[in-house]
Amino acid sequence: MASKPPAGDPVQDAPQVAAPKHAAAGLPAIGHTLLMAQQQMGVSRTARTLLKVNQKDGFDCPGCAWPEGDKRHTAEFCENGAKAVAEEATLRRVTPDFFAAHPLADLATRSGYWLGQQGRITQPMYLPEGADRYEAITWERAFEIIAEELTALDSPDEALFYTSGRTSNEAAFLLQLFAREFGTNNLPDCSNMCHESSGSALTETIGIGKGSVSLEDLHQADLIVIAGQNPGTNHPRMLSALEKAKHAGARIISVNPLPEAGLEKFKNPQTPQGMIKGAALTDLFLQIRIGGDQALFRLLNKLILETEGAVDELFVREHTHGFEEFRAAAREADWEATLAATGLSRTEIEQALAMVLASKRTIVCWAMGLTQHKHSVPTIREVVNFLLLRGNIGRPGAGVCPVRGHSNVQGDRTMGIFERPAPALLDALEKEFGFAPPRHHGYDVVRSIEALRDGKAKVFFAMGGNFVSATPDTDVTEAAMRRASLTVHVSTKLNRSHAVTGRRALILPTLGRTDKDVQKSGRQFVTVEDSMGMVHASRGNLAPASRHLLSEPAIVARMARATLGAHSVIDWAEFEKDYATIRDRIARVVPGFEDFNAKVAHPGGFQLPHAPRDERRFPTATGKANFTAAPVEFPELPEGRLLLQTLRSHDQYNTTIYGLDDRYRGIKGGRRVVLVNPADAAELGLADGAYTDLVSEWKDGVERRAPGFRVVHYPTARGCAAAYYPETNVLVPLGSTADVSNTPASKSVVVRFEPAEREDRAGE
Repeated sequence: MASKPPAGDPVQDAPQVAAPKHAAAGLPAIGHTLLMAQQQMGVSRTARTLLKVNQKDGFDCPGCAWPEGDKRHTAEFCENGAKAVAEEATLRRVTPDFFAAHPLADLATRSGYWLGQQGRITQPMYLPEGADRYEAITWERAFEIIAEELTALDSPDEALFYTSGRTSNEAAFLLQLFAREFGTNNLPDCSNMCHESSGSALTETIGIGKGSVSLEDLHQADLIVIAGQNPGTNHPRMLSALEKAKHAGARIISVNPLPEAGLEKFKNPQTPQGMIKGAALTDLFLQIRIGGDQALFRLLNKLILETEGAVDELFVREHTHGFEEFRAAAREADWEATLAATGLSRTEIEQALAMVLASKRTIVCWAMGLTQHKHSVPTIREVVNFLLLRGNIGRPGAGVCPVRGHSNVQGDRTMGIFERPAPALLDALEKEFGFAPPRHHGYDVVRSIEALRDGKAKVFFAMGGNFVSATPDTDVTEAAMRRASLTVHVSTKLNRSHAVTGRRALILPTLGRTDKDVQKSGRQFVTVEDSMGMVHASRGNLAPASRHLLSEPAIVARMARATLGAHSVIDWAEFEKDYATIRDRIARVVPGFEDFNAKVAHPGGFQLPHAPRDERRFPTATGKANFTAAPVEFPELPEGRLLLQTLRSHDQYNTTIYGLDDRYRGIKGGRRVVLVNPADAAELGLADGAYTDLVSEWKDGVERRAPGFRVVHYPTARGCAAAYYPETNVLVPLGSTADVSNTPASKSVVVRFEPAEREDRAGE
């Protein structure tokens, strides 16, 4: 039987700390998975649900975007995927009675953990202007309120339409279609905060802002470089692919400021040998200083250029542009400066070079550790330079692999969720639907917050997600949200964003991935795109949590009908009735989706075309893959300061907090901890177990403070520290962003430490 949600917030004033683990998964992962699933779903529902996760006739995991192979295991999920499913398929319910008992002021004091544990929202809820709590509302009246606010705006650009990565292709396509028929390109999304830097760099250099490898490529690689990524927690099923690659002879270099258990050893729960012995994964661990990756890859590129026969001269000559300028810049790379920037030794870099030169097929994987710095885009361009030098794009077992963090975040962008749409997409929309979409660029996430803050945006609509907790500069963001005239959140469960509202607010409860979706034409399915460009169907198998829920496509269609009315040239009711009609229109608008309905009917779906991978054709401005030659950058620290990276615990997924432990890092019963190298701690006078306030420093001179963090002596890189988000998002200045991509620089925050009195506090 499922358990009841916690009545009160757990106190986190004294987290327990043990030594970090050196292996991931195994029996502890199985035990933790079953415990959390049983607490949320009960025994029989757990079995019925988990056996459908990532199956060809089942539903796509609402967690990460890691792909599945053609052959599926019976248990095709990881520990954190099971947690995500369990929280969505939970038997706990948040009814109107809950909101009657918990005014907004009460919800605002609760932790994200407590809010998420309460269960599925069962009815549309409305916070009238001046009211102190949400109240039940009909769907019809909810859409009337949205229409009232949108049609009262002085300009369509005063509305913001945010998208979370969980949104299906069908819902995403409809949302961008509605926004553009309404008259705006204000379509910020979670990509703006994570892999926007990857998309910016890859579009410029290889012509497409996506990875170029498949699962099979990983299995065939000679060398896999994993930079700024922790797959053991953030993409656990990736460990199986790495294990298979190792068995085939691949070698792995891990580049990260923190040692991570999942990259040390993987105890595969699918096999007896894996459970008992496990597989060592990393051959060379480069414990780099935060932000030193560009310097590392630039020096490696210089050394490759200096090695006779190491450059694939035929590939460079036939398929690339800008080589001479790049070579001149690379020659300037300096050993002393690189060692200072990276914290590595000359021997470690020479070992890495030897492994690179021995490899004929190399893949570089990365995640937020590369994308959330001021110089992230030049860093990823340098990774591309590294691969181009030896012809490692467009052949089996080689390529770029930005590992997307959220299921279908890549698909949403493919569907047109982008504030800076390509003219070709707008042309296709105009031809297909007969209206002229706006051509001027809209707001991304950071600029959306600025627009709310400055009174330039007044209506905020979120398709999923937890915008307030996912974004930087928490105090600024929350104040900006409270200036809105209306905030609307399409959600399955409660989160912090529901407690930070505009003058009026709506919560619109929606179907989840696990729920059956039945419309007038019959049972429906939706589609998603994984991190490697595979598109496939997702079909829920559970009765919806409430008869009052609407699907995401239905919500967008009804909002469009209420807002646009007879002025719309689109048959929104038909889209709600039958999602196949949405896919028919996608097929005529989005390249690669021709015959969409026929292709997705194939079990396992289909792979989207990728010109660099498929035919070594690079659709860039030059018609070739572009070498680049940006100056090398890395953070420089004032004396007495550390560089903080924000990260996840093992008991969270993005802003969803499943529990208060971080098993692999040895943390139990609390999240307000800061990981500091013992040598740095000694210099700064930070005893293990002491409590400190974290205060960030930036050029605007504003004090941003995160109080009451327990110091944990931990084997981080020297000069670096780490702490969990969203608790530390308050430290990230809104204006501290990556050049070009405008992604918040959450992985390089200069902080000082000030003593804090230890006091009991609820989780935040």
